[in-house]
Amino acid sequence: MSEIPAKLAEVVTDIESISDRFERQEILIETADRFDGVRVPESVAAKPYPEERRVPACESDAFVWAVDQPDGTLKFYFDVLNPQGLSAMAMSVILGETLDGAPLEQVAKVPTDIVFKLFGKEISMGKGAGLMGIISMVQNEAKKRL
Repeated sequence: MSEIPAKLAEVVTDIESISDRFERQEILIETADRFDGVRVPESVAAKPYPEERRVPACESDAFVWAVDQPDGTLKFYFDVLNPQGLSAMAMSVILGETLDGAPLEQVAKVPTDIVFKLFGKEISMGKGAGLMGIISMVQNEAKKRL
């Protein structure tokens, strides 16, 4: 996983090493509890959000924004309109906390299959598609600027 930002690789490795499914779920719920730290501020976007920010295939109505930083990197913001969208919130927190300020080349190459490393292979097809969609939106924001 050397091609992805070090912070993200560390989180993936840490969570992937948890073999107990319930312990992993608990860690991801605790991660989702930090969602306000990556939630889009009104200075960036206000509801109703533009459709081009909506994550395709996400059942939790997730949205993604990227704000250019002076150093040429991006700061990511998210919103998840479904209050039960804990997986989407957890994914948003992980991406926001680990990809803000990372080199665009690395952000653009984050593999969508990290969803299975984080959430487990037993994740539902619908939920997996939505979480991979969040990653794809983040990748695309980086690719636009390369």
